[in-house]
Amino acid sequence: MDRTQARELKAEATDLARELSERSVLASAQGSRVPLAIGLAPRPDGSYGLAVRYRLGVPTVRSIARKVVAEVGPVADVRRTGRIRPSTRVRPPVVTAQALGETGRVRPLRPGVSIAHVDVTAGTLGAFVTVGGAVHALSNYHVLSGTPAARVGDVVLQPGPADGGRAPDDRVGTLAARVDLEPNGHATVDCAIALLDDPQVDPTYPVGRITTTAKAVGGERVGKIGRTTSVTAGRVTAIELDDVVVGYGEELGELTFDNQIEVESTGTGPFSRGGDSGSLVYREDGVALGLLFAGSEVGGDNGTGLTYLNPIDAVLDALGATLV
Repeated sequence: MDRTQARELKAEATDLARELSERSVLASAQGSRVPLAIGLAPRPDGSYGLAVRYRLGVPTVRSIARKVVAEVGPVADVRRTGRIRPSTRVRPPVVTAQALGETGRVRPLRPGVSIAHVDVTAGTLGAFVTVGGAVHALSNYHVLSGTPAARVGDVVLQPGPADGGRAPDDRVGTLAARVDLEPNGHATVDCAIALLDDPQVDPTYPVGRITTTAKAVGGERVGKIGRTTSVTAGRVTAIELDDVVVGYGEELGELTFDNQIEVESTGTGPFSRGGDSGSLVYREDGVALGLLFAGSEVGGDNGTGLTYLNPIDAVLDALGATLV
């Protein structure tokens, strides 16, 4: 199938999944949510199939997935993801010691280092952007803001608090803007920026300056540098994924994300782990595709989990930002 045909099939499969869930006990637990994440799966010949993702622990979801796949036919790529969570779940001091990436104090700032709001654990500084002519650090809402209670002007630390960062010595800037997330709501991006105290930064690490963006088409070989797993390689395994449910904890609950990108590791380890949230994900030719925000601990060809990205153009547009 070409992409247009795959999108039409995706719409039919989504309607079927919603109809099946309304007939089951899922209706009371999920409300109007579709119990499956459904998107487009790239195939080796350049065509597309249907990406169907489900997580265990939700009653009858496996049965619904099977019925959808039976209707769709052999073009379905079905995967069990497990629970998907934002990638800031780090607990000091052991996890700090085991991290492969940069958890210490780094000046000048560069991509891949530990960073966070003063009341958050730790995430990753993904890239530098300009807004209104000023240099900012780009990461996730749940890294630079954390909760709806955070306010513009709050202190941002490098390294993040989980890695020993303390105010005022490790202050590098302040929360400047975010795209709000509504508790138990729908979203397309999890992003925020911090206005930096010192605009002298190193945007060239580790693969050179990245200023060009592109829309993921599926199958791309990609890389990222993160606070926890450092430099890793992966492959885009699904695009335009809707109804990706991510558990954010007590304050925000479960949020449902549409139009997301999925990546699996092409190495022996995971593409990302807790603390890698906010990493910029780029193609092998240095073109940015997405902003890493969540992942599962199971799934993928090597069993180390799947990673989820916001499309980078949607992130930059939402913040009015340009990559440096």
